[in-house]
Amino acid sequence: MVLIGYSGHAFVVYGIFKAAGKNVMGYCDVAEKTYNPFGLPYVGTENSETGLDAIKASGYFIAVGDNKLRKKIYEALQKNNLSSTNAIHPSAVIDSSANIATQGVMIAANVTINPLAFIATGAICNTGCIVEHECAVGEFAHIGPGAVLCGNVKVGAGSFVGANAVIRQGVTIGNNAMIGAGAVVVKDVADGVTVVGVPAK
Repeated sequence: MVLIGYSGHAFVVYGIFKAAGKNVMGYCDVAEKTYNPFGLPYVGTENSETGLDAIKASGYFIAVGDNKLRKKIYEALQKNNLSSTNAIHPSAVIDSSANIATQGVMIAANVTINPLAFIATGAICNTGCIVEHECAVGEFAHIGPGAVLCGNVKVGAGSFVGANAVIRQGVTIGNNAMIGAGAVVVKDVADGVTVVGVPAK
């Protein structure tokens, strides 16, 4: 496995793969990192010859927290017919009726994903978040640590739900929206809108 990106978020992804018993053989980034806490070899950028050779040999995961950048990298690699794996921590509780996309999904430690929930390609469910029944998390969205999506919540593509935010049952969050950390969202949020506070506005 090759990690694309190698900073704070990637360190969490590395821990997920380690916990799952999967080997990470190196990383791609724009340049070699001086801070390398896990001693991983640098194999070049993801579009360099050495980087692509490593990716083709070992597979890859885009370990980038920024939603737009993660999507951009994913789409570029898809043009080369290179499919990503998922990163799912073994402590996550995922109901058998939940639908998890097969590429680029990160599900961190102690996440709960309940019946009939859907997690789309490239989405992040970060440490300890709860995705309740019949929720849908859109492509390249990010649900922050400890956030709670109550039942039937829809989070649009590219949106960010901050740490410990709570989204009330039945609420729809549009595409590319941002929910501040600790916010309590009790009504729908339109595309591209940022809301904060209790209640969020």
